[in-house]
Amino acid sequence: MPGGIGRYVRQLVAALPGAGVTPVAFGAGRRPPGIEGAYVDLGRPGGALRYEGWHRLRRPVVRAPGDVVHATSLAVPPPGPRPLVVTVHDLVVLRQPALLTRRGVAFHRRGLELARREAAVVVVPTAFGRDDLLSEGFEGERVHVASHGVALPVAPTDPEARAAALARRGVRPPFVLFVGTVEPRKGVPELLAAHAALRADHPDLDLVLAGAAGWGPVPDLSAPGVRWLGDVDDAALDALYRAAVALALPSRYEGFGLPVAEAMARSCPVVVSDAACLPEVAGGAAVVVPTGDADALAGALERLLGDEGLRGERAAAGRARAGSFTWAASAAAHAAAYAAALEAPR
Repeated sequence: MPGGIGRYVRQLVAALPGAGVTPVAFGAGRRPPGIEGAYVDLGRPGGALRYEGWHRLRRPVVRAPGDVVHATSLAVPPPGPRPLVVTVHDLVVLRQPALLTRRGVAFHRRGLELARREAAVVVVPTAFGRDDLLSEGFEGERVHVASHGVALPVAPTDPEARAAALARRGVRPPFVLFVGTVEPRKGVPELLAAHAALRADHPDLDLVLAGAAGWGPVPDLSAPGVRWLGDVDDAALDALYRAAVALALPSRYEGFGLPVAEAMARSCPVVVSDAACLPEVAGGAAVVVPTGDADALAGALERLLGDEGLRGERAAAGRARAGSFTWAASAAAHAAAYAAALEAPR
């Protein structure tokens, strides 16, 4: 699915061979876009029916080759006789359940309980996530931190190609960029309010949102200067990062916040909320504002708009910070987690 977890799965599958791991992807249906290498179609049932069977009945068991079964989210399959590894991206289901649907709360609570009960190893993307699990009683030796990485664009990144990619989507600078699914936990209403305030002094400033709709009602995105592009390909996303005045991610909760690292790697200044792991991922390179404070968000963006030196300073700090996030390092950390799962007592 479009979004951070989908990007995580695609990039991890591509990077694992470099860490000495042969991945075999599986799913109920045709091979998803961007998944290369071995793939097993589990057949019927698909979608929600399969997930319900996995979570409620613990069947059908995954029929795919491999030594370890890795659930890359809280859709947790029964692994059969093999050890189970589960990635827990965040604990939003416990910390802010109002940001999920009623069905989403039940589904993720069940997946988390299965991870607690059955997983030989649990993978988290941040130290914040590790500490969150420890506070819920997960044993420290079972929890492995494997940060996400930053994927470099495959498409050409020369200025003319980037300008053409923006023009095809009707985007022109100056603009503030948001990247992510449009859903309640992303803080989009605060961003819209901040943008409206900024337009009083910067009438040519646009707000560009790149990402598919998540769950729940989408806020009114018809205000002057607001452009919602939906899901975009990697080449267009690269162009957006490089041309934006800043990336704004005022989320109410995040498990990692891949757009933060992706933007920093492309010299795009970043403004984030102080929610969950975002200050950790930013590592001091971003401007951090209080969660839910549209005025503070507008003030931070105003300072970046009016101070070229500050933009340059944040861009340089971001590039340095982003250098610590690579998919090769993530794959190596996952390989170590798989090895630990194979050695764990059963």
